[in-house]
Amino acid sequence: MPVGLDHYSQELVRCTRVTEHKYKIEELADVRFVPLLGEEGWQPGKPEPEVQTQTSAPLKSEETRIAEAIAEACEPFARINSADLTPLLNRIGDARVVLLGEASHGTSEFYRMRARITQALIEQKGFSFVAIEGDWPDAARVDHYVRHAEYPPSEWTAFARFPTWMWRNEEVRSFVDWLREHNSHLDQGKRVAFHGLDLYSLFNSIRSVLEYLEQVDPETAEVARQRYGCLTPWQRDPAAYGHAAITERYRTCEHDVITMLKELLGKQQAYAEHDGERFLDVVQNARLVANAERYYRIMYYGSRNSWNLRDNHMFKTLESLLLHHGPQSKAIVWAHNSHVGNAKATEMSLRGEFNIGQLCREHFGNDVYSIGFGTDTGTVAAASNWDAPMEVMDVRPSLRDSYERLCHESAVPQFLLPLRHSSRPALIEKLKSPRLERAIGVIYRPDSERQSHYFQSTLTEQFDEYIWFDRTCAVTPLDSHLLSGLPNTYPFGL
Repeated sequence: MPVGLDHYSQELVRCTRVTEHKYKIEELADVRFVPLLGEEGWQPGKPEPEVQTQTSAPLKSEETRIAEAIAEACEPFARINSADLTPLLNRIGDARVVLLGEASHGTSEFYRMRARITQALIEQKGFSFVAIEGDWPDAARVDHYVRHAEYPPSEWTAFARFPTWMWRNEEVRSFVDWLREHNSHLDQGKRVAFHGLDLYSLFNSIRSVLEYLEQVDPETAEVARQRYGCLTPWQRDPAAYGHAAITERYRTCEHDVITMLKELLGKQQAYAEHDGERFLDVVQNARLVANAERYYRIMYYGSRNSWNLRDNHMFKTLESLLLHHGPQSKAIVWAHNSHVGNAKATEMSLRGEFNIGQLCREHFGNDVYSIGFGTDTGTVAAASNWDAPMEVMDVRPSLRDSYERLCHESAVPQFLLPLRHSSRPALIEKLKSPRLERAIGVIYRPDSERQSHYFQSTLTEQFDEYIWFDRTCAVTPLDSHLLSGLPNTYPFGL
């Protein structure tokens, strides 16, 4: 049976009677519904329900007053490089974790403003590392470069698989070069690190574990090679593993990969003596393999469990990094709004989903500060489907009844809007009414934008701060011919 309050998306649940009074409940998949055909649905020749795609309809008087209040309460800025961040830094205060979002994975202004805030946090507040919504081994390649590491870098090129433009772009490259220069003036133990939180790099992580063990413990390396060999048939298409693993004809690899992780953790004292940083890397890769194996098994159903597993993995990775870098360490997270905003303040919670933002609030309380981003129109780098070529697409004007529409109607092109520390309690109260919010990932489908990219949220409970760019541009992917001739340590090589 389908379960859920959302008319567009619900959870397919199977209930099986076990005894007279007990039932077994299995969450199978997310399901979406289309309108009925025939007498109870759309009739031939009858116009389909209107889908709002324009901002031409005038706002209601109350909405106009809210937009005017936003204009009075916000902190406008003309350019990213000259924006006064002092008030923002004061509001962040002594927070240990700062979550910096984005409303798409391909908007230049989001990346550049995020980098500007990160630089200020590093220089003025001593933050220890940046953790991104990216794969651990690829980010480790960048970390090797920015911290001038002495051990050999990984062989692969960082972030060379789909969606390549998400991290291999000029905006990220500029920040990475700045971070390397910043670290060059610091002692090795004080250099700012760059880490990945995500779990999609299944086979690069396996390779990292094997390479490490071959150097420090060849016998264990051979055991690991045999255990991870269970996953070898799925190297080209890890997602296909989920389909195979649910059948009785194929035994899952869960036991082997978890056993490998436990044995690595059991040898922490012996291995960490060689190099604590490298041991962190190998343990995180082994943990990633274990979680990725489970992720690919359950993602076949499209269940919310796959989302929760992924965000829980990213949060646990963040916790491990804070532990590794010490009790005084402080973290900056770069991830999509849908990950860093509090899921409890969105319709995600109705589907039983949580995210990094919610877990951070529950764990760190007021020691976390979350910043969301938004835009109305412009261009974005995205694809029409997974593994499809990148396109520079036009972003459609925001829908009425959305927070984006209110910000657009404020007529302030760019601004910061304090939410947690606002001096306008009347405005915050008005913004507490749930509204639509837009989210564009690596895939953008303008033709079905309402269903594909909007969700209900309460902005004031989702974020502590909101940064607005009325018109934005797509990120600039790295041009491969500009990368030729660079040193082997450069993470974005050919």
